[in-house]
Amino acid sequence: MDVLRLVSRGATNDESADVLVISEATVKTHITRIFDKLGLRDRGAAIVFAFDQNLVQPMRSKPEFERIADA
Repeated sequence: MDVLRLVSRGATNDESADVLVISEATVKTHITRIFDKLGLRDRGAAIVFAFDQNLVQPMRSKPEFERIADA
């Protein structure tokens, strides 16, 4: 769920990995599995899904990504 939220906020794989304190390869694996399980074809579809399911809310400014371990 965290990976989907970060992707929906525009985070790159590298930024997501830094925030979640996991490898970029692990982020890619999670994204692939999310796409497969939800029947999504790309990041754009994932963003639409996340907003439709109220997993994220519109932001007025560019998000700052901070490590979950630091929060």
